[in-house]
Amino acid sequence: MDIVELQAGLDETKPDNGLPKGIFPFVTLLGIRHQIAIAGLAILSFACGTAPLEIQRRIVNDTVEGASLSYLISLVLIYLAVTFAEGLAKLLLNLYRTWLAEAAIRWLRELFLVKAAAMAGKDTSPSLAGVELSIVLSEAEPVGGIAATIVAEPLLQGGILVAVTGYMIFLQPLMTLVVALTFFPQATFVPVIQRMINRLVETRITLMRSVSEGLVETFDSANVLHEQKARTFAVFSTNMGIYRLKFMMNFLMNYMTQLGYAGIFLLGGYYVLTGRTEMGTVVAFVSGLSKITDPWGELVDWYRDLKVTQVKYELIRGVAGPIDPGTLRRARPRLFGKREKPRPSARLKA
Repeated sequence: MDIVELQAGLDETKPDNGLPKGIFPFVTLLGIRHQIAIAGLAILSFACGTAPLEIQRRIVNDTVEGASLSYLISLVLIYLAVTFAEGLAKLLLNLYRTWLAEAAIRWLRELFLVKAAAMAGKDTSPSLAGVELSIVLSEAEPVGGIAATIVAEPLLQGGILVAVTGYMIFLQPLMTLVVALTFFPQATFVPVIQRMINRLVETRITLMRSVSEGLVETFDSANVLHEQKARTFAVFSTNMGIYRLKFMMNFLMNYMTQLGYAGIFLLGGYYVLTGRTEMGTVVAFVSGLSKITDPWGELVDWYRDLKVTQVKYELIRGVAGPIDPGTLRRARPRLFGKREKPRPSARLKA
């Protein structure tokens, strides 16, 4: 799909058509097959990411019990092979979903570039022009980027959480309960803080659109400049409010994680001293908690980005207006096949 095809689609718009209602239908518009392929790579990645825990436990325990050097070397080689497969799967996953995100961002930007070109020479308000400028420069990026993570991220990180937690329950249920208790409070305060962040994000977008509107206006008086300075200060204050909430959330999450480590050291040490478990089990739990902490943080970030992007998408959708169904169908990027190159700008003006 190139910019001339997009122009043709916009010339044939129907009044009741527009961007899909909701971020999930928008991602579906980009192609279910891409999401299925990304999901497959995510499953392969978390499957390979769980096996090293058991290998680590066996290396520690077998070393303590006096295993042969050749046996330990074989375990280490298996460990290296599994971690290499995990890294390769993540590499392919990251490349694929980054490509999909950039394709979605490109389509959104071209959509508004063509709309702006179609309105050239017509009597358009600075307000509309400023909003479209804001979308092309900044707002399209997070909305297009969610196409890369909306399926892969919860599947990958959730899969790691389920697999590692199941393995830890198998090893020592009571120690797993201690670890789980550190995550329950996070499930309570994270959504509350996120709702506060969402309100500030919506305010920031509105302010930035006002700044963009001011840029396309003529600075014919000191009042216009004064208003722009007031808007930029309001953006600064809003951003600082968002950062305060985000960093407070991160602080609380990190501290809860440290409580989990303290519980493992205390209960695990007691079990080792009383002969109720092996040192390798404690090592596996420490490693397992680190493997849980990272995907849990990624899931929280995904949830946070999703909620923020839903707000941004609805604001973009309100500006997009009617779009030809054929233009929407051409939003689906192709991974293989003929590469599309931009046409000369003269074709667009004609």
